[in-house]
Amino acid sequence: MPASEIDVLGIGNAIVDVIARTDDAFLTKQGLVKGTMALIDSGRAESLYGQMGPGLEMSGGSVANTIAGVASLGGSGAYIGKVGEDQLGRVFAHDLRSIGVRFATPTSAQGPATARCLILVTEDAQRTMNTFLGACVELGPEDIDEALIDGADIAHKAGRKVSLSLSDPFCVERHRADFRALVHHHIDILFANEIEICSLYETKDFSAAMAAVRGECDIAVLTRSAHGSVIVTPRESIAVPAAPVAKVIDTTGAGDLYASGFLYGLTHGKALADCGKLGSLCAAEIIGHFGARPETSLKELAAKAGLV
Repeated sequence: MPASEIDVLGIGNAIVDVIARTDDAFLTKQGLVKGTMALIDSGRAESLYGQMGPGLEMSGGSVANTIAGVASLGGSGAYIGKVGEDQLGRVFAHDLRSIGVRFATPTSAQGPATARCLILVTEDAQRTMNTFLGACVELGPEDIDEALIDGADIAHKAGRKVSLSLSDPFCVERHRADFRALVHHHIDILFANEIEICSLYETKDFSAAMAAVRGECDIAVLTRSAHGSVIVTPRESIAVPAAPVAKVIDTTGAGDLYASGFLYGLTHGKALADCGKLGSLCAAEIIGHFGARPETSLKELAAKAGLV
């Protein structure tokens, strides 16, 4: 088999994040549940944006964040996602291409505007996300470049791997049966945090959730915030400690960047334990500042840690 041109190809919602500080009182007034993600329509997006404090705008979207992290580690990445033909769409495309990520999905010339996620960060670094999907919903089969998929390490074609992140308990609760079937039949590498995996298997016991997912896919990577992560395969469980961080500023993108490190390690022949250590290192970098894209070269951090 010829060498892959791309380490990781991501398909996901192309979103621009708007991040602002807030307090619990504002969340209560707006009827928001701290630490969760809610889908909102354009009217609610405009209303909430108007009442938020000063915001910092930057490209986001869970999968795009992961691909950006792979690029920061020195890996090769490509991304498929739909943006509108507007200013936010141009910003999103520029941000990916400027770091060497291949992004060539045609823009949506008509229809909804580029998606945006209004992220409210409280003093305890918890983020409450309100997402207007906009142009994301216009992504269709005609936008999928099969040649690009054939050239990626993480893709089912030619015996490659398919990875999925559960993303949010909201999604899991709405589509639990579909997610279970997808994981069992089509997914090789599953990423989920403690709440998501427990929701998927309808239990409050993390150990029970671990047992339930074992053997459902080749690798299940379960993150537990300050308690680190556990990598579950049909034969073993590998506990990985969280990497130290001086101060937690914003947890937005922690899971996304953990996936960056893990997938980079996996596509470069690292042992599973070292893949987890790379994931923890990347997550620690991202929670030390605002935003879900690296501010420091992950490749340099990994080199200092002796992981690359």
